[in-house]
Amino acid sequence: SGLNREVVKWLQSLDLTWQIKTPKWDLTNGYLIAEIFSWYFPQDIQMHMYYDGTSLEPKTKNWNLLKNFFKRHRIDIPPEYISGTIHCKEGAATLLIEKVYEILTNRQVKKVVELPKDNFTDQAYQENLPLHARSTASKAIKNNLRITEIMEDQNLILNSQKAQKIISDHVENRRDERVCYPGRFHVKPTAGELCIR
Repeated sequence: SGLNREVVKWLQSLDLTWQIKTPKWDLTNGYLIAEIFSWYFPQDIQMHMYYDGTSLEPKTKNWNLLKNFFKRHRIDIPPEYISGTIHCKEGAATLLIEKVYEILTNRQVKKVVELPKDNFTDQAYQENLPLHARSTASKAIKNNLRITEIMEDQNLILNSQKAQKIISDHVENRRDERVCYPGRFHVKPTAGELCIR
């Protein structure tokens, strides 16, 4: 699941409605997060107010209730983690559940692999693939710009800027690959590189 062993044991001890196997998908609607907090704050979180749905509407209702709860109790959870979890971004749900664990148990998570705190893209996954299997620009947009993001904020300019950033990052990564693996791309040396110095 990508979660630390301590965190998994803690989650199993809470006897949740269902087990968290893939945090990216299981935590997206906020229902299990609400259930976790209901164990620690039973008077403040009533589970009958939360919906167990996968569409955008129940997700936003649940997370708005949770954000109000966090604000009332001064619980500091970064909004990027919440947004990334809602939109099933890579690593966001793992960071969120680790942060919740640290807040509720007052223990630090021993991290084996450091996850990027602000960049919830599939770049780390793409770097592990062989060059021929890496995604194209259109696939990079599909992987990193979720339909829920577009539905949540339907501003065309903002969404086109997000897509343009994904494309420019993809082009930059391809440029770096050409430099690192010139034989694969049949890059011919320039006149300056051919000159004897």
